[in-house]
Amino acid sequence: MEGPYGSEWQEEEKVKRREMVDPEARYIFVHVVPNSNVDDMTTVLTEEDTSTSCQEDSSPLVGFVHYRFVSEEDVPVLYVYELQLEPRVQGKGLGKFLMELIELIAQKNCMGAVMLTVQKANLLAMNFYMSKLRYIISATSPSKANPMLEKSYEILCRTFDDDAKTIFEVQHSVHH
Repeated sequence: MEGPYGSEWQEEEKVKRREMVDPEARYIFVHVVPNSNVDDMTTVLTEEDTSTSCQEDSSPLVGFVHYRFVSEEDVPVLYVYELQLEPRVQGKGLGKFLMELIELIAQKNCMGAVMLTVQKANLLAMNFYMSKLRYIISATSPSKANPMLEKSYEILCRTFDDDAKTIFEVQHSVHH
């Protein structure tokens, strides 16, 4: 993960480590089934929260999603903190499948949106979320909310209801 953060990584790593063990953290782990061909994408998804002990699984972990149910601008949202896939399983539809699963979890739990933060330097991730999955830059993202602040990331979103749409999608133009 160091790459996209550049010089900010030393501080960011500490933040990430704290986030990962937060009691609110939820995970979906992806394992390759033993004796399966990775190209067949025979994977096992296991959902756990941090209170569950991570037992040693015989099948190798090839990816995970770390998410939480949070409130942004008084709207309940599912916030994706991390989506990580090993290079050998990338480009096979697994990331798209996991994000569709995340959206389903969000809708089943009456969340107004799915939100996530992406480093601008991570062009593969930006392209994945914006072009492939049609996420948009949130009105709460620094580049929209305060363009004078040069930040290294964007906040992306997909909204599910009118309240969330109004807050996260609609740009309020300010007339002077």
